[in-house]
Amino acid sequence: MPNPEKLKLVKEHARPAPTFTIARVPDLSRVFFGTAEFKVYEADLAAEKLEPKELYAHGSYVSGMALAGRMLISGGWDGKLVWWDTEAGKQVRSLDAHAKWIRAVVASPDAKTIASVADDMVCRLWDAESGKLLKELRGHQEKTPHHYPSMLYAVTFSADGKHIATGDKTGHVVIWDSATGNQITTLAAPVMYTWDPVQRRHSIGGIRALAFSPDGTTLAVGGIGKIGNIDHLEGKARIEAFDWATGKTLFEFESDKFKGIVNQLAWSPDGDWLLGAGGAGEGFLLFVDATEKKALRQEKASTHIHSIALSDNAESLYAVGHNKISIYELKG
Repeated sequence: MPNPEKLKLVKEHARPAPTFTIARVPDLSRVFFGTAEFKVYEADLAAEKLEPKELYAHGSYVSGMALAGRMLISGGWDGKLVWWDTEAGKQVRSLDAHAKWIRAVVASPDAKTIASVADDMVCRLWDAESGKLLKELRGHQEKTPHHYPSMLYAVTFSADGKHIATGDKTGHVVIWDSATGNQITTLAAPVMYTWDPVQRRHSIGGIRALAFSPDGTTLAVGGIGKIGNIDHLEGKARIEAFDWATGKTLFEFESDKFKGIVNQLAWSPDGDWLLGAGGAGEGFLLFVDATEKKALRQEKASTHIHSIALSDNAESLYAVGHNKISIYELKG
């Protein structure tokens, strides 16, 4: 059984550039990852020596990635979505999917649908096999309350695939019916948005991570608390959890050890604990007891973590970030 108290770093691989996103092949240690070098790689993280194989390139940063069956779909700053057939070893298509930076790409649990979100403030749903555009979900404002361009950072599916959640820079969350594309409800996490009206006339923060609990009743939201100096990530790492159907806040957790942004969230298979990963000057892994609403473990990471992937039984954790790929075990 996975146990956060048994967390152990077992291996780290140095990388020449930041890695922003990772996707893992089910039941295997084989992964795909996208980098600040504009490239997508394939690698076996169980190998003694990391020997990434370059597959293809985007026109800029590769910031989102999902695996849907044999199809790998990646998105980046260039606004393109690229389909790669992992069995045939070739690129299938490249689409001008969004007008601005694609921040995240996720696959539905049945691997039939891809959701992408970008700074054009639109969530688009795509057929994972054909690349056909299925729906556009529009429910986020293009401007912040202070009339600056907003950003749409996060998207996730519920475990049953029936719901989608999207989150933006201002702390606004929308939950959608994935079959109809209709908006069901909204949530707000305003503490995760900081505006400096004096020194910089600039804002920072936002919803950077979203994750439904395994039973689909709870939606966890990750980001950063209020920031004193917005030129740096000097706010506490923050996680909030909602009973999204009623809008009730279940708990608010701010780390007493780490500052920075929670870039990704993941639940344990039984929903007992929640993992938040991210960083600022340094990285962190935050394990929160979902029942007791308190920290189980707060662990310093050797690098700012941008993305994580848990093994199927959650006993192994793969983390990618600034110039490193880290492998952890959580075996109880």
